[in-house]
Amino acid sequence: MLISIIIPLLNEEESLETLYREIIVSIGNYDYEIIFVDDGSIDNSYNILQTLAEKDPKVKIIKFRRNFGKSAALNAGFQNALGDIIFTMDADLQDDPAEIPKFLQEKDFDIVTGWKRERKDPLSKRLASKIFNKVVSFIFGLKLRDYNSGFKAYKYYVVKELDVYGELHRYIPVLAAAKGFTVKEIPIAHRERKYGKSKYGSERFLRGYLDLLTVKLVTTFNKSPLYLFGGIGTLLTGSGFLLGLYLTILRVLKISYLSNRPLLFLCMLLIIVGLQFFSVGLIGELIVNQCRQLRK
Repeated sequence: MLISIIIPLLNEEESLETLYREIIVSIGNYDYEIIFVDDGSIDNSYNILQTLAEKDPKVKIIKFRRNFGKSAALNAGFQNALGDIIFTMDADLQDDPAEIPKFLQEKDFDIVTGWKRERKDPLSKRLASKIFNKVVSFIFGLKLRDYNSGFKAYKYYVVKELDVYGELHRYIPVLAAAKGFTVKEIPIAHRERKYGKSKYGSERFLRGYLDLLTVKLVTTFNKSPLYLFGGIGTLLTGSGFLLGLYLTILRVLKISYLSNRPLLFLCMLLIIVGLQFFSVGLIGELIVNQCRQLRK
């Protein structure tokens, strides 16, 4: 069995040689390939990777001209991986390669994802991650305790059906589960960061929120957009209609005139916006139906 290990990295020159040695020890007698995806490093990372590749022909390097993000790096690795089992892990040594055999024991699942039970990160980062995991688990119904874990193992056929972009790497288990793949979470060891610093800033919260909306749309409403947009449109139009009925009754009973009622403008706005949402849903249905016809 061939094992592929995909490692996205950005400016991790201090940890690469140690990580490589630990991986070689942990995989034992398995045949392997290690794919380092250099996501636009500006330090000495690429030169170190070239040295490793010269010593070990099973080390492969993918070099990006600039920083495209972790999702793009993973996607490039997925496209080039040949292994029967494909691992992903971070390059900062916080993921312990000694846990690899534990993943390989879970043969009955399509994806095995690590859960950093005792996370060695600052409190602010642990708290934000905990809230994120609770929200995502509630919205999608896939109960995982660590969506942010980069340490995962996939069957070969899983990664060939994944298209990861933006910041969607956090939602890979959700995207896979939506396609019918089975997901298992196992506890793993997590180590303190020895070198460098985290590459993620506060902007990840906004990106994570927007990607959450994207994933919810493509996993729940991709086959019938009218369920989403039509539902919102019906709610808004219905609210506008009821508000208009209320104003009409007031006018007929001469309780109040409409000329001095801002609610009339709100009523018109709700109906117009609601009809626009409904129209978008219908257009989405036409597009989905056309795509189905093209597939045939």
